Amino acid sequence: MIDSRRGGWTLTDLISVVVPFFNEEDGIDNLFIEICAAFETIPNSVFEIICVNDGSHDLTLAKLLNHASGDPRIKVIDLSRNFGKEAALTAGLDHATGDAVIPFDADMQDPPNVIAQLVEKWREGYDVVIARRADRSSDSYVKRSTAALFYRAINAISDITIPENVGDFRLMSRATVDALKLLPENCRFMKGLFAWVGGRTAEIEYVRQPRNEGNSKFSGWRLWNLALEGITSFSTLPLRIWTYFGGITALFTFFYALFLIVRTTIHGVDVPGYASILTVVLFLGGVQLMGIGMLGEYLGRIYNEAKRRPSYIVRKVYFQKSLEHEAA
Repeated sequence: MIDSRRGGWTLTDLISVVVPFFNEEDGIDNLFIEICAAFETIPNSVFEIICVNDGSHDLTLAKLLNHASGDPRIKVIDLSRNFGKEAALTAGLDHATGDAVIPFDADMQDPPNVIAQLVEKWREGYDVVIARRADRSSDSYVKRSTAALFYRAINAISDITIPENVGDFRLMSRATVDALKLLPENCRFMKGLFAWVGGRTAEIEYVRQPRNEGNSKFSGWRLWNLALEGITSFSTLPLRIWTYFGGITALFTFFYALFLIVRTTIHGVDVPGYASILTVVLFLGGVQLMGIGMLGEYLGRIYNEAKRRPSYIVRKVYFQKSLEHEAA
C-alpha cells in the first residue's frame, strides 16, 4: 500500500478510531482495554484513538487525559462546549490521520472485536465497510420500530439510500474521509453524508450489545430532531407535498363551485350553515400553518448555513508530548 503521508511503500496500515465522548466517565477504562485488545489481533497495523470530548460535565476529560499521558496512540480533542454528536464526530474525522478511519461509539454497544473484520474487508480493496446490526434486541421495541419507520421514510423520499440498521460504526478509506471533509454544510446528518459520498462498499453483520455503563444521551425528542435533520437535509419532497396538496384542494374547490352554481340555478339559494363554513376554514387554516411550518424548517436550515459558523470550536488538543510538557 502507498502511504502518501510517510512517502513510499509500507506494509503497516495506520488505523484511526474516532470516539466522541459526552459524560462517559464510567466506561472509559474498559473502552481503551477492549480497543487495544482488538488491535492485537490485526496484523501489520498500528492505530491511534482520536477522543473528542464534547463538553462533558463529569470526569470524562480528566480520565481521557490520564490515558493519553501514558499512551502516545491516544489524542484528545477537547471542544469548547457541547456541540452534539454529529459535530464531535466531524471534529474527530478532521483530526484523524489514518489510512483508514473508524467512527466508534463510547457506549461499547458496537463490539471492538468487529474492527478486525472491517480492516480485513478494507484490505480487499473496498472504500467503505459498513457494519450492519443483525440483531437489535438490546434496543427497546419503540426504538427499533421508530428506527425502521425512519429508514423506510427517508429512503422513499431521498435521492440516496441510507442503509437500514447501520449506525456510524464503519470503516472508511483515507480518500473517503478526505471527500467528507470537503462537504461544507453545518447542519450535518452524518449517516446521510456517509451514504452521499459513496465508494466501493462492503458489508458485515454483527450483534449489537446492551449498554454496559451510563445512559443514552439521545432522548426521544433528540432522536426526532435528528430524524427531521436527516429528512430535510436529503429531500425536498416535504416541500413539494404542499404544492400537490394545494393543487388538489384547488381542483376540488373548482368542481365544488361548479356544483353550487348548478344547484343554485336549479333549486335557488339555501340558508348557509355556519358549522360547515367554520369546519372548512379551520381545516384549511391548519393545513396552511403546517405548510408554513415546513417552509420554516427549510428556511431555518438555510439561515444556519448562511451564517457560515463552524460546526465546532476546539478548546485544546492533547497528546502525550504536550501533556509531558505541561507536567514539566
